[in-house]
Amino acid sequence: WAASYSSSSNRKEHVRITTKPQPGFLERLSETSGGMFVGLMTFLLSFYLIFMNEGRALKTATLLAEGLSLVVSPESIHSVAPENEGKLVHIIGALRTSKLLSDPNYGVHLPAVKLRRHVEMYQWVETEESREHTEDGQVKTETRYSYNTEWRSEIINSRNFDREIGHKNPSAMAVESFTATAPFVQIGRFFLSAGLIDKIDNFKPLSLSKLEDPHVDIVRRGDYFYHSENPKYPEVGDLRISFSYAGLSGDDPDLGPAHVVTVIARQRGDQLVPYSTKSGDSLLLLHHGDFSAEVFHREQKSNSLKTWGLRAAGWVAMFTGLNLMTRILYTLVVKIGFNFASCSEAVDGKSVHSAPTAQVPLLTCCRIRSCFLFEVAATTKRYLEK
Repeated sequence: WAASYSSSSNRKEHVRITTKPQPGFLERLSETSGGMFVGLMTFLLSFYLIFMNEGRALKTATLLAEGLSLVVSPESIHSVAPENEGKLVHIIGALRTSKLLSDPNYGVHLPAVKLRRHVEMYQWVETEESREHTEDGQVKTETRYSYNTEWRSEIINSRNFDREIGHKNPSAMAVESFTATAPFVQIGRFFLSAGLIDKIDNFKPLSLSKLEDPHVDIVRRGDYFYHSENPKYPEVGDLRISFSYAGLSGDDPDLGPAHVVTVIARQRGDQLVPYSTKSGDSLLLLHHGDFSAEVFHREQKSNSLKTWGLRAAGWVAMFTGLNLMTRILYTLVVKIGFNFASCSEAVDGKSVHSAPTAQVPLLTCCRIRSCFLFEVAATTKRYLEK
């Protein structure tokens, strides 16, 4: 093993070159054996994913069909109808909360279901690009490390950098991100359960144009609060804070009308809670906007898209696993082909026979592998069509 090292004059980019001998047959065989085990696990996981997905799709379709046949719509959301007690109800209305959400440290107050504070820190970021080539019978790997400063919401540990000197990041942020949630959320007279509140996640950025700088050491620029001496030219460790909200409560002259949602849930008194179906599954839906019975069609379409997406993921995992499992054949065939070609050359005394002779086992391996993959794909397709 050997290494050479160089860096640019501004110390924001450097190249590391490592050299090692070309792997021998046993080393390549060991690597492909490990890949074969990973491929087997991936192959088995793909079957689990495909079968579980089919069961999930059928269960969801049955759940939605039952819900569509049972759902009722109350005449008014401003009164609780006793005759709908325990039934699956379809309710449309504007969200309403009991009090404002606020972050007093920055003077932010607004009526909403959720208020999110998003904190970013100006940090060093390392990017790595590798290029491998063979030279004089050795494998050389040239890795280029470059360093740039960016706003990131997560702490980047500079101790893991190839070169930390001159690119050191702070280990923590002075201000943390958080999300405040209203304890009580209503649609008319009905209170939403915690499961429904969790589904309100359509966050929108909050404009800070009408807010003042909360402290002397905090500067507002655009829709950000900066913990920085000069936001235009930030330094590593500086912070910037933005806010977003979800589920506006009531009409606001600056933010617009109250957020309207469509809910499918069980009526329990004045609460909207999960509905238990005959199969024992729970039905609890929330869609952003005003939707009539088409909410079930939207869910069915979403279920279909999710089903095909997971099917595709399962097929990709299956073929990836097969590719890893059969890669060992290449190592063996290349070795056998090379030895066979060497023997032919030694007997005939001519190198012209070596190339085609070495290619025959490799082509045979490719054909066998292709037929195997095709047969697995055809078998899986026949199963899914049943």
